[in-house]
Amino acid sequence: MVVKTENLSKTYRTGETEVRALIDASISIERGEAVAIIGSSGSGKSTLLHLLGGIDRPTEGKVFIEDEDIYAHDDETLALLRRRRIGFVFQMYNLMPQLNVFENVVLPLGLDGRIVDRSRVEALLNSLGLADKHKSLPNQLSGGQQQRVAIARALVTQPAILLADEPTGNLDSKTGAEVLNLLRSSAEKLGQTMAVITHDEKVAQFCDRILRIEDGVVREG
Repeated sequence: MVVKTENLSKTYRTGETEVRALIDASISIERGEAVAIIGSSGSGKSTLLHLLGGIDRPTEGKVFIEDEDIYAHDDETLALLRRRRIGFVFQMYNLMPQLNVFENVVLPLGLDGRIVDRSRVEALLNSLGLADKHKSLPNQLSGGQQQRVAIARALVTQPAILLADEPTGNLDSKTGAEVLNLLRSSAEKLGQTMAVITHDEKVAQFCDRILRIEDGVVREG
């Protein structure tokens, strides 16, 4: 078991207004499994992803990654765990505009003080169809190419789990399908667990299993 939650809940409060974004979610994701978390806008799916990824602390409940209760740690230790064991791919590519493709990809390694294995990074970029783009800046790339760079950046630390939030939201259907296939094949090669947040049933079909979330409640299928 790579990911497990127990009675996970998140409530947001603004003045006297209370919004229960996630309600008592208990889920598990096996090693190497690809799971789609599907729901409409505002259903709570991004809240769930942020809690799985250690971005936002829950109001109640626990998240375990490889049997470790991640929210038992302080913020500094949690940030370190997140950087080393979780890879993120977002709808917005979040690339640094002043850095070239290679520099964007190795950025997480530098933040962690790790030595960059240039040949391994180049092999990763080549496998994602970016063989001739190592020195290109983000504004010289298409949307699909930028998303591939974001995938490479997420994979470069060899995380245990890959979390993708609407990864094809800014792409046309053909490019989106290519990106999903790349995500899936890369995760399979590295034995990674993958969770994909989406509102698109077609995207969900790329995964092994579907979790549906509506009004903060998570259900199988």
